[in-house]
Amino acid sequence: MNKRQLLRATALATTALLMGGSLHAQDFPPKKPVTLVVGFAAGGAADAAARLIAKKLGENIGQSVVVDNKGGAGGNIAHQFVANAAPDGTVLLFGSIGPLTIAPHIMKVPYDPFKDLAAVSGGVNFPNVLVAHKALGVKNLAEFVALEKKKPGSVDYASTGAGSASHLAGELFNQRAGIDMVHVPYKGGAPALQDLLGERIASYFSAPPTALPHVEAGKLVPLATTGLQRPAYMPNIPTVAESGYPGFEALNWYAFVAPGKTPTALLDRWNAEIVKVLNDGSVKDALEKHGLTPQPTTRAELTAFMKKEDAKWSAIVRERKITAN
Repeated sequence: MNKRQLLRATALATTALLMGGSLHAQDFPPKKPVTLVVGFAAGGAADAAARLIAKKLGENIGQSVVVDNKGGAGGNIAHQFVANAAPDGTVLLFGSIGPLTIAPHIMKVPYDPFKDLAAVSGGVNFPNVLVAHKALGVKNLAEFVALEKKKPGSVDYASTGAGSASHLAGELFNQRAGIDMVHVPYKGGAPALQDLLGERIASYFSAPPTALPHVEAGKLVPLATTGLQRPAYMPNIPTVAESGYPGFEALNWYAFVAPGKTPTALLDRWNAEIVKVLNDGSVKDALEKHGLTPQPTTRAELTAFMKKEDAKWSAIVRERKITAN
């Protein structure tokens, strides 16, 4: 092949690639129903958010967006399923902090969050709230830390499982406060809350909707929330950061990702549609009623955020010697 033929072949190949990208873009919306996979059972915060967003997405694009709950293994089953799904724009994942940035550092998972999954847009976030049972005898975070320091290892805390956001929030607080609370993992929020109310566990880094009814009933003592700012629905509960630990932040978050080989044109279209929905006033209001803050982002912003979270939590895993057991 001479130089002229080589240049012509290169030009044809480039044109084909560009046309391919254009065709992928023209295939939107997909001709068949879209599946939005959620890694947790129906009824929880992730499921509620996914269904609100899926309904509006479907209305906007004129195609059904069906939520598929694939619970188990802390969300890892759903993440593996989407990592192996066809990259044709018909499967999205409402991915979560644990499987995307924590689990790969404490256990062997059959997917790489940064290679087998592609960032689409941020979704929602919310802080935990550290609550204790009344018999513990503490009224604020300072008294809670003082109790643990007086009798190291005497205070325990519940989480929704090893490697969960509530688990790592506790370990981050152990590091920052110089204490060593004992971690007690549960299979979900309901059994953790039941044991806390029964005074079989001292404290719990709980999702706000789970704990707040019992706080309002005077059965649990709220000590601090784990975001940088007080949520509007918890204005009287201080943050960990303002309670003597500046910069402390441990958020639960969910983000939209797709199979890793999904064409860029489709990822960009999905980003535009999801951002539109998350900026919709009625959707924002509905999410905030569930205690969820919408977090629309560009694809690049989500990738950068995930890498930052990955570095943060991998360091905590190493320092605290956290395992899946």
